Amino acid sequence: MSLDVSAVQEALREDNLDGWLLYDFHGSNPIARRVTGLNTGAKLTTRRWYYLIPSSGEPRALVHTIERDRLNHLPGDKMEYAGHDRLKSGLRSLVNGCASVAMEFSPECAIPYVSRVDAGTVDAIRTLGVDVRSSGDLVQRFEAVWDDAALANHEAASTALYTIKDQAFAMVTERIRGGATVTEFEVQEAMSAWFKAAGLTSDSRPVVAAQENAGDPHYLPTRERHRIIGPDEVLLLDLWGKVTTPGAVYADITWMGYTGGSVPTRYAEAFTVVRGGRDAAVELVQKAVRDGRSLEGWEVDRVARNNIANAGFGDQFVHRTGHSLGEEVHGNGVHLDDFETHDNRRLLPGTAVTIEPGIYFDDYGVRTEINLYVGPLEATVTGQQQTEIRTLG
Repeated sequence: MSLDVSAVQEALREDNLDGWLLYDFHGSNPIARRVTGLNTGAKLTTRRWYYLIPSSGEPRALVHTIERDRLNHLPGDKMEYAGHDRLKSGLRSLVNGCASVAMEFSPECAIPYVSRVDAGTVDAIRTLGVDVRSSGDLVQRFEAVWDDAALANHEAASTALYTIKDQAFAMVTERIRGGATVTEFEVQEAMSAWFKAAGLTSDSRPVVAAQENAGDPHYLPTRERHRIIGPDEVLLLDLWGKVTTPGAVYADITWMGYTGGSVPTRYAEAFTVVRGGRDAAVELVQKAVRDGRSLEGWEVDRVARNNIANAGFGDQFVHRTGHSLGEEVHGNGVHLDDFETHDNRRLLPGTAVTIEPGIYFDDYGVRTEINLYVGPLEATVTGQQQTEIRTLG
């Protein structure tokens, strides 16, 4: 990304912050590296560096002498340090005039995706009389907001994923109807090949989970651990990927199938419940965007969760409703979460999230997952929405 210092400063003033202090040690803070453009190229950074963007005035940096040129692509003055005494005095000079700064820190680690700065570094800044606050919403504005190109490559990835999902279901249908066996791993292997043919990349192979394995939210078949997909079984496909263009962002979907001619009532009713939670979440976000109302991540989770709990399945919904989408599949923007965390970050225009409620039992599980892009005037689901379990028998 290209760092827009004036836009950052405007955001800092809006949030009553004196500065954004970006810090990294040996790649420990990927957010700071992306914001400062260090994630591109081959610049080796093995020492601590700091880059302060004040709410007004020129930015300034503190870098190690042996890596003095690492931030030369950024505006502002650069100070150098080598020994620990110079580091301490350099930090004091760096934050001089700041009563408060934002850092990649989350109180009590409430939002782990933001908690990239270690406690000792936060202590060091506080010792200088500076109040350290979370950069959560700043990160969203300058690291999680998509431009037009990102939205376009997300939509391309989404289209490809839906095609691969259909190919996988067709493969299972052909095998089941022909009386041949098919395993979770075989389907996963085929999907991985289709990813490559479609020009997609991912941080993981797709999930292909039959029956009791669908009851494990993080099940992933491997060559050593998988099972045959039998007749009259629930089948869950979870697949995520992005195009190989630099800066591309992910799409992430989950669909359900049943390897028989008619879906049993137990499974159909469970899917109806998660679909209702999903649709309630979508409706809440879309209405808030239309009305110009600010909405926080926990609010969306609560609506979906209450919907599912009211149907009697609250204890079986054991994860958050959704996550941010970005250059990583679990991006650094707001998550739809009032369960694992209480995410009070806002759904900002230009960000995207998954909505993926699920309910899980020892012998089966169901989940639906779609992607929602929050535009300035409307929120849009960027693909199909499954309305019932697909029959594959």
